[in-house]
Amino acid sequence: MSRILVGSAPDSWGVWFPHDPQQTPYTRFLDEVAASGYEWIELGPFGYLPTDPKQLADELAARGLRLSAGTVFEHLHQSVSRGDDSWNSVWTQVEDVARLTAAVGGKHVVVIPEMWRDPSTGAVLEDRNLTAEQWHQKTTGMNELGRAMYEKYGVRAQYHPHADSHVDTEEHVYRFLDGTDGEFVNLCLDTGHISYCGGDNIAIIRRAPERIGYLHLKQVDPEVRAKVEAEDLPFGEAVKLGAMIEPPLGVPDMPPLLAEIEKLGIDVFAIVEQDMYPCEADAPLPIAQRTQKYLGSCGVPSVRFN
Repeated sequence: MSRILVGSAPDSWGVWFPHDPQQTPYTRFLDEVAASGYEWIELGPFGYLPTDPKQLADELAARGLRLSAGTVFEHLHQSVSRGDDSWNSVWTQVEDVARLTAAVGGKHVVVIPEMWRDPSTGAVLEDRNLTAEQWHQKTTGMNELGRAMYEKYGVRAQYHPHADSHVDTEEHVYRFLDGTDGEFVNLCLDTGHISYCGGDNIAIIRRAPERIGYLHLKQVDPEVRAKVEAEDLPFGEAVKLGAMIEPPLGVPDMPPLLAEIEKLGIDVFAIVEQDMYPCEADAPLPIAQRTQKYLGSCGVPSVRFN
């Protein structure tokens, strides 16, 4: 039987940045994620959790936790506004994350496209559409990045479509997958971001089952999403409005989605994320506990927490 290994992440505790006084201290995050019944976690933004491998391994072991993946952002298409060596810039960041991830037993690095507008201010940073050449730069760059991180550190690149980025809609997901090599680059299917951008998660699973390498489980409030679409609101503002909501209060519906993943017959991580930046310090724990209980009750036998 396949296993859908469910965990959580700093994002569900309102953590978006390595250092921010508004955020939950990392020791409290680790204590509370363990208290919620999860065993698997992600690094979150590099520098939030300890970056010394021994210290991090000790902190995890003390709470019975294990690491599924690290996370990094990419800007592999060379925009006129930045004009830098995008691949080398991304690789410098990836090396830090991949090295630490591998050192404490993680096997994946989730790669997220940088957004075309600032999530905090909504300022437009570049055109929201890529040219054909920029698409080529992004996909070939990711192929090289995926190969390099696997050959050097033994970790797999899992690409995460994201709202307000150039790989956001279902159509753009397919274009990205068509341009990349499944040997070194696969998909971190974030169910919330796909729904937020009007996509169909199950359609993606059925069209590209061999490319599903990782999952982020997330739901969207349809009413907030409608407001976002009508007013073209930036993602950061949408989050403050409660765009991402705890299951089963939003979309997509989790039981059929998890059942569809189960049909693939694979072992895959499914990390719960509920964007809540900023949030009250006492808010995440009860939400995490309810979410863990709910996912365990969805009637999908392969859903596991260890």
